[in-house]
Amino acid sequence: MSRLFLDWITVVDLGCWCACFWWMHRISARQDALLKQLQEQARRIERVSEAEHEILADLHPSVQKIEKDLGEVSEKVTEAGKS
Repeated sequence: MSRLFLDWITVVDLGCWCACFWWMHRISARQDALLKQLQEQARRIERVSEAEHEILADLHPSVQKIEKDLGEVSEKVTEAGKS
């Protein structure tokens, strides 16, 4: 093979390496951006989950009281129906 042909192959090979490096860098940048978006979304979901937990903790005693009162009313209605 001639020296000129080998020089051209070397230049093309170097060009391919540069293109591959650029392409991988581009993919990596996209993955980093997606990862940041997913982390932000996870933080938002965590905040909503904590708020929901606080709301449910506030409502839980009220629900138990309502169930207790409902049970008492139900017993009185059954007793009144039997009389």
